[in-house]
Amino acid sequence: MKCIDFDKQFERYTKEWVKRNAAKYKNNMDVIESMMPDVYMEFMSKPANWLDGVSPEAYFEKYTDAQQLIDWMCEYYVQNVPVPDLLLERITDLGDEAEHALLILLTRTDVPQEAVLTAISLLRELESTAPMQQYIDYIAAMDEPGEKGDMCAESLLAMGKDAVSPILAALDSAKETGRGIFADILCNYPGDERIYDLLVERFKSVPQQRALFASFLAKLGDERALPMLKEAAQADDINYLDYVEIVNAIEALGGERPPEREFAGDPFYESLKRV
Repeated sequence: MKCIDFDKQFERYTKEWVKRNAAKYKNNMDVIESMMPDVYMEFMSKPANWLDGVSPEAYFEKYTDAQQLIDWMCEYYVQNVPVPDLLLERITDLGDEAEHALLILLTRTDVPQEAVLTAISLLRELESTAPMQQYIDYIAAMDEPGEKGDMCAESLLAMGKDAVSPILAALDSAKETGRGIFADILCNYPGDERIYDLLVERFKSVPQQRALFASFLAKLGDERALPMLKEAAQADDINYLDYVEIVNAIEALGGERPPEREFAGDPFYESLKRV
C-alpha cells in the first residue's frame, strides 16, 4: 500500500490557501491563524488530485479489512512517514475485528516499536480489556522504565478495578521497576492490605522517590502511614522538594503539619526562592 504523507499535503494546501487569501485578510497573521481550523475542514472534505479525486476524509473509508489497515499502519512506520489520523480512526471504526488484529500486533517482533505502541493506544480507545494480563506480565518483567510500560500502565488504569486482583497476583514476581508502576495504579484502590504494604515498602526502599510514593500514600488515604511520613519529614537527608510533598501527604491524611525546617543551601529551595 502507498504511504501518503497527509501532513505534507495539508502543509502545501495551507501555503496555497494563504497565498490566495492573504490580501483578503490584509496580511493579518493572527486572523489567518484563526482561520486554520476552517482551512483544515475544507482540506478534509475537498476532492484531491493526489488521492485520485477522493477527499482525504473519505480516502480510508472504502477499506474494511482491519488486518490490511493495520499492516498499512506498520508500513507507514517502516517508511518513516507520519501515520494519518484518518487511518487510525478507520481502524478503530472496525471495532471487534480491529481489536483482534491489534492483539496480534502486540505479540509481533518484526514491526517497529512505534507500531506496537500505537496498537496499545488504539486498544485503549476501543476500551479493550483483552490485553490486561499481557500488560501486567510486561510491566512485572520490566528492568527499566520505558514508554511501553507507561502506556500499558495507563491502559490498566483505564480498565478500572477489574485489573486490581491480577496485578496483586503478579506483585511477588514483579521486579523493582514493575512494583513501582503497580504502586501507581493500585494506590487508587484502598481496602486491600497488600496495597498499603506495597506503598510503605516502596516509600522506605526507594528514598530517591520518596516524594512520589508519599503522593501515592496520600491518594490511598490510609492514616497508618502518618508516623512514617512525619519521621521522614524530619530526616537529615531530606531535600526541600521531598519535604514539601511529604508534608502535603501528611496534611491530606489529616495529620498536623510538621514544624517548619530550614532549607537554606538546598539547591531546590534556593532555586524556588529566586523564582
